[in-house]
Amino acid sequence: MIETDIIIIGAGPVGLFTVFEAGLLKLRCHLIDSLPQPGGQCSEIYPKKPIYDIPGFPSVLAGDLIDGLMEQAAPFKPGFTLGEAAVTIDKQEDGSFIVTTDKGTQHHAPIVMIAGGLGVFEPRKPPIDNIVDFEDKGVNYIIKDPEFYRGKRCVLAGGGDSALDWSIFLAEKGIASEVALVHRSASFRGHLDSVQKVIDLAEAGKIKLITEAEVVGLEGNGTLERVVINHQKEGDFVKETDYFIPLFGLKPSLGPIADWGFEIEKGAIRVDTRDYSTNIKGIYAIGDVNTYEGKLKLILCGFHEGTIAVQSAFAIIHPEKKNVLKYTTVNGVQGF
Repeated sequence: MIETDIIIIGAGPVGLFTVFEAGLLKLRCHLIDSLPQPGGQCSEIYPKKPIYDIPGFPSVLAGDLIDGLMEQAAPFKPGFTLGEAAVTIDKQEDGSFIVTTDKGTQHHAPIVMIAGGLGVFEPRKPPIDNIVDFEDKGVNYIIKDPEFYRGKRCVLAGGGDSALDWSIFLAEKGIASEVALVHRSASFRGHLDSVQKVIDLAEAGKIKLITEAEVVGLEGNGTLERVVINHQKEGDFVKETDYFIPLFGLKPSLGPIADWGFEIEKGAIRVDTRDYSTNIKGIYAIGDVNTYEGKLKLILCGFHEGTIAVQSAFAIIHPEKKNVLKYTTVNGVQGF
C-alpha cells in the first residue's frame, strides 16, 4: 500500500503543478498515470508542439514545459505509478480513499485529485480491415519524435491541422525522404496559411498531395511496405511507403472515472468553483476533466484550479491547523 497525503490521478501539466502547490503546504503527493512517462498529452501526443499561452513564455514546446514542471516539483519528491490506470476508488470508514490500478497497485490517502485531462484517448482509425496487423509495424497514429522518420517514405492522411502541420514539418525540414498527404476531399479543415503552405510545397515537389482519395488497404510481409489508395476518379493504385500515419484525431472518454459516482455533465466532472471539489467530499477534479459555468479548457486555468484545490485539501488533512498564505517571494521554496 502506497501512503501519501494526496493521490493525483493524471500526471499531465496540471497534476505536476499541483505537486508544487501542495508541497508549499508540506503535503506529499503520489501521481498515477496510464502512460509510461509523466506529461500526459504534452509528452505523448505533441512534445514538439509550441504552446503560446503559458505566462512568462511567449512560446514553449510542450515537452520543455513538462521538463520545467518536473524540475519545479522535484524538491517535493513526488511518487509515481506510471504505466498503470486507476480503475477503482473506494472510500474508507474514516473518509480516506484507496485507489487501485489495473495492475493491482493500491494507494491510500485522505485526498484524491483527478487531473486526468480529457480522460483516456483512443485514435480515430480509418476503416481498413488489417490495420491492426501493422500497428507499430509501419502504422502510427501519433508523431512523437519527427526524427524517427528521418530518411523514410511517409504517407500521411487527414485534412485537419495535425495532418497539414506534420506534412509541412517533415517535408520542409527535409526529415522524411518522401512525404505524401492523402485527403478524401479537395478542401481542408485546417488553417488557411497551412493549407497554402502544403500547396506551395506540393508545387515545389516536396509533398505529393493526393486529394479526393483515401487509403483503403495495407500490404507488407510483417512490416508495412505498400498502401492501396482509392481515388474518386482514377480508382485504386498502390504506393510504396515505409510508414502510414493517419491523423484523424483522438477520441476522449472518461473511462473508469465515469463509474465512480461523480456528477457527470457533457463528458466531464461537475465541480464546485469555490474549491473545485466534486460531489464526493475529499475528491477534487482539476483541469480539462472538470466542468463548470464559464469553464475554459486551458492549461493555465488548470494551474489555478489545482492551486485553490490544495488549499481546501489542507483544511481536510489538518483541520486543527490554520493555513496562512506564504508568498514564495518571501519564503522561497522549502522542499522535503
